[in-house]
Amino acid sequence: MERREFVGTGATLAGALAAGCMESTTSLFQSDDRPREPPVVEDRPDAVYVPTHTEGMEMAGMTQAGPYTIALSYSFPHRFWTVRGDEAERVYVQDPGSAHLMLTVWDTETEVVVPVGSPTIELRRADGSSVDQRSLWPMLSQTMGAHFGDNVPFPDDGTYTATVQLAPLAVRRTGDFAGRFDEFVTADIEFDYSRDARDGVDVREYPNEQGQRGVAPSTAMDMPVATVPDETTLPGTVLGDATSGDATFVATVVHDGARFASGGTAGSYLAVSPRTPYNHLPLPFTSLAATVTRGSETSFDESLRATLDPELKLHYGAPIEGFESGDVVTLSVDTPPQVARHEGYETAFLAMSDVEFTV
Repeated sequence: MERREFVGTGATLAGALAAGCMESTTSLFQSDDRPREPPVVEDRPDAVYVPTHTEGMEMAGMTQAGPYTIALSYSFPHRFWTVRGDEAERVYVQDPGSAHLMLTVWDTETEVVVPVGSPTIELRRADGSSVDQRSLWPMLSQTMGAHFGDNVPFPDDGTYTATVQLAPLAVRRTGDFAGRFDEFVTADIEFDYSRDARDGVDVREYPNEQGQRGVAPSTAMDMPVATVPDETTLPGTVLGDATSGDATFVATVVHDGARFASGGTAGSYLAVSPRTPYNHLPLPFTSLAATVTRGSETSFDESLRATLDPELKLHYGAPIEGFESGDVVTLSVDTPPQVARHEGYETAFLAMSDVEFTV
């Protein structure tokens, strides 16, 4: 077994995975009548934690459409959590014959993953009959990062066509992304599906580490993974980082903010990059507001706009006329990340208090 490392608080948990911890889903997760997973960890922290297990995936196919490359993969059906407001609700596996479909979308030119949007997918048999049609959940997992997915029924083995539709992006785009991703895009991916392939994906259990603060070992991917820039590589003057709800918030002031302003002029631009701890995944569908105070005066008090930028990636920002030394920036999370969570993220990024930075 290859050596892997867990990333967690304090000392690194070396990849002390006991022999036999990697098993096929057939022996570990399947019974004759339904799939099963290890029980959810009791007494989970209100933070990112090592899950009971992670699973691999079977690649269904990739295609290019418009400015995007679209990758479709699947695994066995499994639990996940949807989020409404600051509450996470568990989604149970209803159909053991289903598969967990996962969609990853990125800009072909820059390989920047697009973690926002609301793609729809229709699944059809080889004879053209429709099997299922739905919108996919925006999701976050420790191994795949930001993607879209859901448990989708597959009545039997065979050839299927997935028709994916992407709407124009609703978030603001800046830099070389300005004026792009404005069109509707449709793509077809034809693939052969079998339950044996679904059940044959690698599964890794973490019986000794599950429930501890940290993340599961990373895995090699055949596609880009959505990440945000390291704090040291952000443009402008980085104000530092702060933690809320176990999410890390990094704020920077770009002094030449013209390219971020709708009119092309701005003295400065405040950019806030919320991210997961340990592996720096973006946190999309978050509502943030910022207040800038100078002494007893408030110079700025507005919501920040979700923005996709080639350099800053997904972030939240606003043009501001100018900052002075000693200004205090207070960030408020009006709505925590409204993304579905794979195990290990469902208890984090929910109760989020204000954080402060000083210029």
